[in-house]
Amino acid sequence: MTKKAISTEKAPAAIGPYSQAIEANGFVFASGQLPIDPATGQFPEGGIKEQTRQSILNARAILDAAGLSLAHVVKTTVFLADMNDFAAMNEVYSSFFQSPFPARSAVAVKTLPKGALVEIECMAVK
Repeated sequence: MTKKAISTEKAPAAIGPYSQAIEANGFVFASGQLPIDPATGQFPEGGIKEQTRQSILNARAILDAAGLSLAHVVKTTVFLADMNDFAAMNEVYSSFFQSPFPARSAVAVKTLPKGALVEIECMAVK
């Protein structure tokens, strides 16, 4: 197996001992993306919709660095700080993906890093 780190300045830098993404055997595994605007280092103004949008934009930038797009995504996991935000998150999420939609898990967690409302990770295939 060959393993290659993927990174881009168009998404937030890793805040720990991990890669933005790893490519292995034709798959790209993107780490969970917080809604940090890489230009400002801050969360976008607003709430769950704006944060969902930024998290997906960050994931898209990483996929782009790997030569892929959101159309290559086969699985996502959405971590929500509050499951009451599910419908609003889903509204934004659905505007980025087309049928056939990726498989997805969405779970509520007690807290997310930096107090984020959402974090999204994805797996894509070349």
